[in-house]
Amino acid sequence: MGSPDSLLEIATRVAAIRRDLHAHPELAFAERRTGDIIAGQLQRLGLEIHRGIAGTGVVGRLQRGASARAIGLRADMDALPLDELNAFAHRSRHDGCMHACGHDGHMAMLLGAAEALSTTARFDGSVYFIFQPAEEHEGGGRLMVEQGLFERFPMQAVFGLHNWPGLAAGQMAVIPGAVMAGADRFEIRLSGRGGHAAMPQQADDIVLAGAVLVQALQTLVSRNTDPLEPAVLSVTRFHAGQADNVLPEHALLGGTLRSFSAGQQTLMEEGMERICAGIAAAHGVTIDLQIERGYPPTINSPAETDLCREVATEVFGAENLRGDLRPSMGAEDFSYMLQARPGCYVWLGNGSGEGGCMLHSPRYDFNDAIIVAGMRYWMTLVERALPLA
Repeated sequence: MGSPDSLLEIATRVAAIRRDLHAHPELAFAERRTGDIIAGQLQRLGLEIHRGIAGTGVVGRLQRGASARAIGLRADMDALPLDELNAFAHRSRHDGCMHACGHDGHMAMLLGAAEALSTTARFDGSVYFIFQPAEEHEGGGRLMVEQGLFERFPMQAVFGLHNWPGLAAGQMAVIPGAVMAGADRFEIRLSGRGGHAAMPQQADDIVLAGAVLVQALQTLVSRNTDPLEPAVLSVTRFHAGQADNVLPEHALLGGTLRSFSAGQQTLMEEGMERICAGIAAAHGVTIDLQIERGYPPTINSPAETDLCREVATEVFGAENLRGDLRPSMGAEDFSYMLQARPGCYVWLGNGSGEGGCMLHSPRYDFNDAIIVAGMRYWMTLVERALPLA
């Protein structure tokens, strides 16, 4: 591993890049300037560069020795459609667009690791630095896999990292098995006869049927799901009516399902269909349920999780390896890569999260002080996964 001084010098350079990326955020599949900067930095290091996978994605390859072994390291590139409320110099210059999840920091840490590793020869094999577009809801990870990421760039395992506000800087959480939930979206349309609110017997009360439906859907988790199987069903939208004295003909409900297994996803979906059909019959209305499967659960594989735990212990010390954190009900499209190859997704502490500095907050900013920690983790992982003969 490089000397502390050299790593700090690299971290200072990539921190400046990080702040430039923060000031110029780009949304999913529009990361053109971002991709140009990433490709330029990797080209400067002498890496083999590939562009265009999933549109704006960038993959750089660094090879040492003659081994055919290879691993992938992934960082996400896109920003969120959010107005930034920070006032520092590198705040977003684009209205309605902000790096509020730390993807700018993820790119910086991976660029720093690529630079440090390019100056050493303490591994044998190939490292693919994967800069993925469109993590936020748009499924850039899925598209990369579908467009042949692992066929074009053969690798035996793939690894991901996300900063984690609320976890102390200098700590890392490595969670075996499910680490992030699967996320489905649903939309429910209710239809019936509208009428005068003073004469409900002459109409179908769509609002009442929708209210009963919202309550009944909660029983899927409280009474139809194994209490040892985490699941969330949240109705987040309920739109109906325009006047106080009119019973509307239509209502629209929407929300999200979260779970940690494909089996649980199926059970929840079947339960929703059953409840919608029953309430439609009971209230004499029409209910149309549409469920869109989103990101699958993010599942860490055993051997790679053990490797990452060993690396985190070496880099941060056993006292800073957090194995007590619970999985998150958030979702991650790195899950598609883990369906195609074994690997592990870890959380790196970003600090206390005070002052509104939480993920997806308009006051969020990545903590540049943890860039060296992320670089050291990536470098050590490469050296342990691709050891010299």
